[in-house]
Amino acid sequence: MTQGTHNYVSDERNENVIIDINGEHFARPDAKVSVFDSGFMLGDGVWEGLRLHHGRLAFLDRHLDRLWRGAKAIHMDIGITREALEKRLYAVLEANDMRGDGVHVRLMVTRGLRSTPYQDPRVVITPATIVLIPEWKEPAPETATRMLKLATVHVRRGYPDVQDPMLNSHSKLNCITACIQAAQAGADEGLMLDPHGFVATCNSTHFFIVKDGEIWTSSGDYCLDGITRGVVLEIARDVGMTVRERNFSLTHVYGADEAFTTGTFAGVAPVGSIDGRILGDSRGPVVERLQQLYLEKLSGDTKGRATQ
Repeated sequence: MTQGTHNYVSDERNENVIIDINGEHFARPDAKVSVFDSGFMLGDGVWEGLRLHHGRLAFLDRHLDRLWRGAKAIHMDIGITREALEKRLYAVLEANDMRGDGVHVRLMVTRGLRSTPYQDPRVVITPATIVLIPEWKEPAPETATRMLKLATVHVRRGYPDVQDPMLNSHSKLNCITACIQAAQAGADEGLMLDPHGFVATCNSTHFFIVKDGEIWTSSGDYCLDGITRGVVLEIARDVGMTVRERNFSLTHVYGADEAFTTGTFAGVAPVGSIDGRILGDSRGPVVERLQQLYLEKLSGDTKGRATQ
């Protein structure tokens, strides 16, 4: 079972879920890609995690913007239009009779099949592979209030000229290594630093602290261009909160008044301890307010949005 913000309620319906591969629907046991697929072979591709809210995919425009930016950055042709991809998304949801809440969709795009195991994209012989995996996946009920335990890990978020951490690519080994180290330390997630020793992000979520009434998060130079991160920054500024995207160290973290993480699956989740330093045994007032504001923003985004 996953831990932290990705802890979810098990649902037996997922055993028979229908998955979309390149526009065709398959039962879960029959959904397969080739061993020559670029994603399997080399982690060559980009992906998004989407959340269904009141029957609509939340912040879909932002997610598709990021998907297309990532594909363009790695010189990969997704091969279909945004409109066609949106139709596929809602079609596979309809095929699974997924109409309300409690659904998460993994949208994955790889460069396609290679003629031989080799990294050069010129050996790719098919259009991009597009996989849509919808699951009945509700965050565990205690996620909004359970105080997360974080541990700083040795794995750093690297320079963009090595592998740009802004890319939501399939190549996630550094985050997986961070996750393993955090789990072995008994933590829910790993807190990752940037090459200069400043706080960057967590291994699968973004990280914020509250200090003297101000909300701080990293500069963003060494972390994914997070959708929920951006939404939280917007809603905090809209209500007059002071928000700072800046460099800060673990010394600031250990002395923070509150801390929290953000992510598509769980939204805003409170942090209780970091490296054994206790920040609180219950969520603070800023986190609680941001959780409410985020839910309002989520509902506002999906209200009236048409399905394809």
